[in-house]
Amino acid sequence: MSSTPSIDASNSVSSTTETIETTRFLLTLWAMSCKDGEVKKSELTSKVKQKRKGKKVGVSQSLYDELQAADVIKIYKRNQIPMVSLTDTGKQQLIVALTHPDFVFDATVVASRLANGLIELIRELYQGGIPNTSVKQAVIASYEEFKAIALQVYDQLNKDYNYDNLVPIYRIRRTIGDQVTRSQFNEWMLEMQANDIFQFIGGSVEDSASDKIEDSISTELVGLRCYAKRL
Repeated sequence: MSSTPSIDASNSVSSTTETIETTRFLLTLWAMSCKDGEVKKSELTSKVKQKRKGKKVGVSQSLYDELQAADVIKIYKRNQIPMVSLTDTGKQQLIVALTHPDFVFDATVVASRLANGLIELIRELYQGGIPNTSVKQAVIASYEEFKAIALQVYDQLNKDYNYDNLVPIYRIRRTIGDQVTRSQFNEWMLEMQANDIFQFIGGSVEDSASDKIEDSISTELVGLRCYAKRL
């Protein structure tokens, strides 16, 4: 008897279906959260429900757990309410999945929230709001190189999002991405402040999201600083 394994077409179809459903889930999350950066988990679960053979099928907790473990989404509580946000890794996964030839909208009419979310994703991608991690970015090797890039990123974000010269530090960190480590980013940003290039402003981010606060800068001496102002 031959020991050559056979190709299970049903498993292939099942895998493709699961990938498409995950992509629709991530696109729904992006569409609902792209303005505020987060969405209530209960509202997201409700929106993702689809009718199949007369029955509504929603997103499973196992999918939430799987995506959170892979750093595709973040789940946390704000005022005791479970919230969900899409990470930069999640945005990249969504972009890759949407460009895959197997992905299709399997409906005659596409919900406006998905279409508008897709448009917003394309806009942010081309405006530099989503780091292009599909290509290995060069590591920033010196303070002088970091300073030039940080100022360029600051000016572009300030222009694209009309920040009125108060650019969120988390936005600068995420746009620069893996070109520097978290600790090196903090050190060089603080050096730019010491050299009177940036002034850091306190307060909190626009929606008090924990991941955005984490990506800001905090020191024992001055506490949390969420915004940068170019001097």
